Amino acid sequence: MRIPTELIPHCPVCGKPMTMNLRSDDKFVEDEGWHKAAERYNSFIDENKDKNIVYLELGVGGNTPVIIKFPFWQLTAQNENAAYICVNLGESYCPDEIADQSICVNADIGKVINDLN
Repeated sequence: MRIPTELIPHCPVCGKPMTMNLRSDDKFVEDEGWHKAAERYNSFIDENKDKNIVYLELGVGGNTPVIIKFPFWQLTAQNENAAYICVNLGESYCPDEIADQSICVNADIGKVINDLN
């Protein structure tokens, strides 16, 4: 269960080992592009939150539920025309309050997409 050090990507500028961009420490990148994308996302949600809408969650675990999972549940609960769909092997669930508006698929995302094709 070890990764050979030569397979770890390194920064082409400073040579330090690269890491994933996760909201786990002060290294999370929120540059201008990130903020513009966040604005577009928030505008889309605001413009469509009362319409027929599907909140599709693919592979979101319990690590940071306040980013996607909890807001999707809340938006679904606030709109009778909304549907919440979660596809996640081993972590596909929803609160009882939105169960009638939800589809939870406990399966591998790749297999689900292949089956849909």
